[in-house]
Amino acid sequence: MKRQQNISIRIGDVPPISMHVDADQEEFVRNCEYQANGMIRKLRADFPDKSMKELLAMAAFQYTKAYYTLRAKFMEQHQMLEDFEARLDELLELTARVDSGLRQ
Repeated sequence: MKRQQNISIRIGDVPPISMHVDADQEEFVRNCEYQANGMIRKLRADFPDKSMKELLAMAAFQYTKAYYTLRAKFMEQHQMLEDFEARLDELLELTARVDSGLRQ
């Protein structure tokens, strides 16, 4: 069983968020925290007149856009692989029928 631990992360100026994570996932979670804060720092530099609430919304939108872009590409590749596998199965079946016909 994986060992869980309680950690806190902080994004922007929002109060710390406590969460339970598997011990082997802490580094990943900390990197996510670092990346999110990095995006907020960049947005703050690019839009100094925006409030933290607006910056957090902009960052959330950027990550959501990236997620759905990658998801669409994944789904497209998944469909392409399914089509390829179906076509390969057809060709293998045809080859097997031709081979068995030649042996007779």
